[in-house]
Amino acid sequence: MDYKWIALSNVIIASLMGMINMSIVLISLPAIFNGIHIDPLTSFQYLLWILMGYGLVTATLLLSFGRLSDIYGRVKLFKLGFLIFTVGSILLYLTPSTGDAGALEIIIFRIVQAVGSALFMANSSAILTDAFPSNERGKALGINMVALMSGQFIGLILGGILAIFDWRFVFLVSVPFGILGTIWSSLKLKETSIKAPKTKLDIWGNAVFVLGITLLLVGVTYGLMPYGNDPMGWANPWVIASMVAGLVFLVIFPFIERRVPSPMFRLDLFKIKMFTYANAAALLNALGRGGMMFMLILLLQGIWLPLNGYSYASTPFWAGIYMLPLTAGVIIMGPISGWLSDKYGPRWIATIGMIITTLSFLVLADLPYNFQYVYFGLALFMMGVGNGMFGSPNSASIMNSVPAQDRGVASGMMTTVMNTAFTASMAMFFTILIVGITQRFPEAMTASLVSIGAVKLAPVLSNIPPTGALFSAFLGYNPVESILANLPPSVVASIPAATKTTITGTTWFPSAFATAFMPALKLSFYIGAAFCAVAALLSWLRGGTYIHGMENPEEVEELKDSKKG
Repeated sequence: MDYKWIALSNVIIASLMGMINMSIVLISLPAIFNGIHIDPLTSFQYLLWILMGYGLVTATLLLSFGRLSDIYGRVKLFKLGFLIFTVGSILLYLTPSTGDAGALEIIIFRIVQAVGSALFMANSSAILTDAFPSNERGKALGINMVALMSGQFIGLILGGILAIFDWRFVFLVSVPFGILGTIWSSLKLKETSIKAPKTKLDIWGNAVFVLGITLLLVGVTYGLMPYGNDPMGWANPWVIASMVAGLVFLVIFPFIERRVPSPMFRLDLFKIKMFTYANAAALLNALGRGGMMFMLILLLQGIWLPLNGYSYASTPFWAGIYMLPLTAGVIIMGPISGWLSDKYGPRWIATIGMIITTLSFLVLADLPYNFQYVYFGLALFMMGVGNGMFGSPNSASIMNSVPAQDRGVASGMMTTVMNTAFTASMAMFFTILIVGITQRFPEAMTASLVSIGAVKLAPVLSNIPPTGALFSAFLGYNPVESILANLPPSVVASIPAATKTTITGTTWFPSAFATAFMPALKLSFYIGAAFCAVAALLSWLRGGTYIHGMENPEEVEELKDSKKG
């Protein structure tokens, strides 16, 4: 077998494993929380850390690992990533405790996984770029993008199925991928990269960057949690101090990188127009779509599926099924866009991809909460096509624009930008939702109770914490039953049977919640559209084909002719 296909197969295994792990947890949280006996209404902090802790750790380590791979070898660190990720998956399967201790163990073991994920994510694009010639890199990155997006939705469906049997299977499923990847990469992958000269590590740069981004993202995470009587923690002095300190360290970081002899973050690479514009476009695209998956699952599990007769227990599985058009769009366009960018350059196809993605956000923003699925499915397919058109040409243009010995750090910088933006995007959309729900939820609940003649319940049900309502929608269950279970028996006995049946059914709470939820959701989609529109502009402004070492326009034209031939 040609070595380039061996390299691609290893990277595909890593991509599938990493993305299945991310989405399978997203969809299986109800089973995980039930399995460790955690009350979802009082455990919002664990939700955030299980969801965002993985991304936070990955984002802080990618840059350092990218630089280390240029010095010590990309394949060596890539293989180590497989091994560490597999160990983390086994530890998650064996989680010994329940309650708060069990939740903390899951968070810690997820961090172990994140270290392994950062090792192979920082090197995947660089390994493909090393293995494939310049006129095939877009195709290779496009095929890998199909693996990434397929893994994301395989995880959704697998999570819905496995969670029915045992929540531990959700973590066990990654182990065979990890063992296979560890053995296959150890036997077949070889170091083909041009190593950068061995130099002193950028200790100060690493320390300041990791500290800065950690403090910032931790502050953002705790800012989403309730503080005192406030539904969010942005007024918490510790949150403010953490975010300010994080920003100060990140401001200091580039000044350090300009002065150290071997910087981990190669600021000089931003002198390359293609590198700068493509990374900026990737940043905006990730900001727009990073929280999109969370939003869509909220809409499906918390509102649309219950309103259309699906039981709360079945909503995680069906949410994965109904989001398949997004996967289909990426699977169709990922390889095609890579091939087209190899042949004609990335500019047009990446730009059109972001325009299509912008339009898909606008279509989603225009839908009512009880939409006809054909329009929702069409919008998802458009989003998949748009992102499939953008992803591989944009990544190929970044990797083609840098010297061969800097591909590891370039890959680390690219994935750091995207992962940090993904985490920031989730925090931003969380904030928009919680603020919107806080303002509208009590009024919406009261109006809905009045409409069914149960105004006496308004003081109780309209005081459900906004984060609790959001959490219950995300996990796909009706919090009214939990509220009633905690009321005095005399109060519950005074509720007419017909009223009790209505408010504990599958349609009343989703309808009431949708009134408060939809304005914030629409605003989120409009913001996503704005980010992707600017990304389209940057994709156009990046210019035509640029490959490092072929700055002469005649050489580029000769390459294009050879591709056409």
